[in-house]
Amino acid sequence: MAPIMVKDTGKYGRGLFATRDIKKDELIEVSPVVISPNHEWKYLKKTVLFYYCFYWGEDDTAIALGLGSLFNHSYTPNVTFYNNEENVSIDFYAFEDIKEGEELTINYNGETDDQSPLWFNTID
Repeated sequence: MAPIMVKDTGKYGRGLFATRDIKKDELIEVSPVVISPNHEWKYLKKTVLFYYCFYWGEDDTAIALGLGSLFNHSYTPNVTFYNNEENVSIDFYAFEDIKEGEELTINYNGETDDQSPLWFNTID
């Protein structure tokens, strides 16, 4: 069982929180994905799923199943993620030691230190 649970953040709706201390580099979640080809983007961006998309490969988009779409954004995240193309999943790892009860966050830009504006705020 993953060391995380879903609960209300009080500010951003649902979020993920550690149910125990998690060590740096520990695998936290493996989320299978549904891949949406690039030519479907014009339809996908008109749906609520637009806000739950991850980049996949060169041009495609992935929707993470499981708990993967419930990580909230932070420019100082404690979790990082990698596209596992062989497993067709997004794998989430602790970027630093995380204490029990702490919210688990990722940088939506993909790189933990990327301070760029969020992609969904720059697309019309």
